[in-house]
Amino acid sequence: MTTHRIRVGIDVGGTFTDAVAVDAATLELLGQVKVPTSHHHEDGVAHGIVEALDRLLQQTGHAPQDIAFLAHGTTQATNALLEGDVATVGLIGIGAGPGAALTRRLSALRKLELTPGKRLPLAYAHVADPSDAGAVRAAVDALVRDGAHVLVASEPFSVDRPEGEAAVLEAARAHGLPMTAAHEITSLYGLHKRTRTAVVNAAILPRMLATADLVDASVTKAGVGAPLMVMRCDGGVMSLEEMRRRPLLTVLSGPAAGVAGALMQERISEGVFLETGGTSTDISVVRRGKVAVRHATVLGRTSYLNALDVRTVGVGGGSMVRIGEGRITGVGPRSAHIAGLPYACYATLDDLRDAVVTTVRPMDGDPADYAVLDAAGGRYAVTMTCAANALGRVPEGDFARCDQEVAKAAVAPLAARLGVDVATAAARILDAGTAQVRTVVDAMIREYRLDKDTAVLVGGGGGAASVTPHLAAAGAMEGRIARHNEVISPIGVALALVREQVERIIPGAGQEQILAVRAEAEAAVIAQGAAADGVEVEVTVDPQTSTVRAVATGATELRTQDRAHRADEAERLRTAAASLRTDPSAVRKLAGTAAHTVYGAEARRRFRATRRPVRVVDADGVVRLHVADAHVESTTVGRAGDVLAAQVRETTSYGDGGVRAPAVRLLLGSRIADLSGVLDPEPLLALARSELRDRPADEPVVAVLEVRT
Repeated sequence: MTTHRIRVGIDVGGTFTDAVAVDAATLELLGQVKVPTSHHHEDGVAHGIVEALDRLLQQTGHAPQDIAFLAHGTTQATNALLEGDVATVGLIGIGAGPGAALTRRLSALRKLELTPGKRLPLAYAHVADPSDAGAVRAAVDALVRDGAHVLVASEPFSVDRPEGEAAVLEAARAHGLPMTAAHEITSLYGLHKRTRTAVVNAAILPRMLATADLVDASVTKAGVGAPLMVMRCDGGVMSLEEMRRRPLLTVLSGPAAGVAGALMQERISEGVFLETGGTSTDISVVRRGKVAVRHATVLGRTSYLNALDVRTVGVGGGSMVRIGEGRITGVGPRSAHIAGLPYACYATLDDLRDAVVTTVRPMDGDPADYAVLDAAGGRYAVTMTCAANALGRVPEGDFARCDQEVAKAAVAPLAARLGVDVATAAARILDAGTAQVRTVVDAMIREYRLDKDTAVLVGGGGGAASVTPHLAAAGAMEGRIARHNEVISPIGVALALVREQVERIIPGAGQEQILAVRAEAEAAVIAQGAAADGVEVEVTVDPQTSTVRAVATGATELRTQDRAHRADEAERLRTAAASLRTDPSAVRKLAGTAAHTVYGAEARRRFRATRRPVRVVDADGVVRLHVADAHVESTTVGRAGDVLAAQVRETTSYGDGGVRAPAVRLLLGSRIADLSGVLDPEPLLALARSELRDRPADEPVVAVLEVRT
């Protein structure tokens, strides 16, 4: 029996459930298993989760009591919406006078289309006075007669005055139905969008509650003492209790798990993550060490669901080649999996004997231009994976690796058909496939203003080698395949931090109001099990929309990683120099704490002021922050208040665009406190004081200030 505790991540996919065990101290992968997802078992997906957990513990020699953290990601909510497998929602609109007209219009939400020809099942009832318990009970009775299995209460301005929605739910409680208030799902204004988000959440609530209860009971029965966490669609995890309240947060969590794995395991600070499966590639952005998140589109409409900004391209490792008029005309969107064909590169040389290229129609209605090989061993698909292996793009030990000679033999008949050699044909296949991905990657780099000189492409998923290496080479960018890329999603689940986001619309928000939103987010993650001493909170104030947003993250235990590797000063300097695109001799060490070292260089520009780019490198030799032009100030907690106040005064700009304080990051202990989302100097300094509170006066602090132009 081992002494190290483990973190377990389980990713429930449509076909397979993958589970991994990660050492809780070193974060190294200890074991991985794959079992069929148990959709049709009487216990549903819970059975597959427990089966995967049992096999994982046997493989690694651990007991259930050794599990320090257990989380799972699931596609169940996404699939329920895609398949239209949802409960009938009983919507109670609240209001009298003009307010009644607004809420009665909400009955139109029954027109939301789940699948072609199938609309959201919704029954509507109206209550003029939420304090009239008899009227509420009568409304609920009518909704139940109309088939409602879950209730939603919605009232105009409930974000500011939630008492009406709360009174309706209290009066309806005796019916024993799952229920929610619109203001509990989001605190943003916009009655229709807020209610639509709450209604979609409610539609999947009964099914998700049943699954949550089964999984919780099964895991507890297995002897696991660690609380069960669930993957969110924004890259964090939440407690099971929070999932029971807001299951909509699990929609689109599949891609989020992969990028969370890349962020935590690969330590990306700036770049693009591409998770490539057999049929498609999910593309997402990491900017300044954080995943890019936006309000998601659900059922064709924008929502208040904060989800990973992921763009999907129909090209993956199994994508089939299309030909016409003596050339390659495209790759995908059909894959060998959809066509029911094996990859040619995984055959044997004998199987591929006497191969002849022909074209097929993989599905009814498809064009008949998809290339296949009819050979001695049967019919095979020529895929992106075949081309990548033929060119030697797939590294040793990779999930998609095969015998290169077989891969060349798989591409050779197509090359002959095109009148070129094998290498040229393979390159053209990859060019055609990655061109679609490159268009999206370039667009996201522009949209998020990534520095293309320092951004890195990281590939995950079993098909990573078919896309990322060739794309990086074609775009002259740094690219690599993530370690254990085939299980990057469950690794992301195992390593994810508890996350909560609180949003409030507060016109003219003062520092007390901003600090209150920050405190609410911090308290929320602590309530879900995050260790209080390690919680980080990023606050953003958008003056155009008056939105105050606080994103809190924290681990369920304070992780002290005893990694075998710690970068020495020379290695950290080389890392910084490579990121700065300069010689190490031109790089200076500007400041440091026990966990981070700050390096800088001067970039002289003709006819413009000298730029001072900065890189912050952690103890593992990973760039955690890079700023194009910054001022660095070393101080202590005791002096930081006065020092920061002086620096902020000097670097705040005033103009037609309003007040613009510098973007401030504080290096404190083992973390980087990001205060860059606040433009007003007074709230900025108040947030800085809250970060410094309760820390020793002599503790070193490094401030990195980026002047906004």
